[in-house]
Amino acid sequence: MTEPINANLPTPDQMASPAPAPAPPSADGGDPAAEQPLAQLTDQLLRRAAEFENYKRRVEQESSGSIRMANEGLVRAILPIVDDLERSLKAGRDSQDLTAFYRGVELIAQKLAKVLESQGVRTFETSGKPFDVHYHDALMQVPNADLPPFTILEEVERGYTMHDKVIRHAKVVVSTPPEDANPEQDA
Repeated sequence: MTEPINANLPTPDQMASPAPAPAPPSADGGDPAAEQPLAQLTDQLLRRAAEFENYKRRVEQESSGSIRMANEGLVRAILPIVDDLERSLKAGRDSQDLTAFYRGVELIAQKLAKVLESQGVRTFETSGKPFDVHYHDALMQVPNADLPPFTILEEVERGYTMHDKVIRHAKVVVSTPPEDANPEQDA
């Protein structure tokens, strides 16, 4: 005689009730040989977790220190220029020779430009070049018949790149086509 196919399957009532959970090992009467490796593994896990937390804290402190002091070299290079400016201002108050004062300030500006260049900062030429939104900010447009439209007439503020990335756009005055003298001819 053959058994029905679904004889070993659980009934819907059996499926609705959860399966009994295995009983946890008792702390007072369990097998001590089985609990010792468990205790050792738990201890190792806790130690590893504590070591990892200490490692994370140490790396975070080191990286925040590196970030805070990232510009130390640049600041050290600029400090002598600040000293030169202070000396120049003091000498300018005591002297009436504006030519010497101007020459001193010019030397300080050259020194600062060299420091910036050593950090990868460079200026770029603008006058007479076509306007480019990637490098220039137009402050004003001036009609000019002598140059093609959107040619830079004047640089108001220099632009700078750092490692080939624009860090400050040049502020410029741009040419536009001249307006017609007789607007009625357009009609």
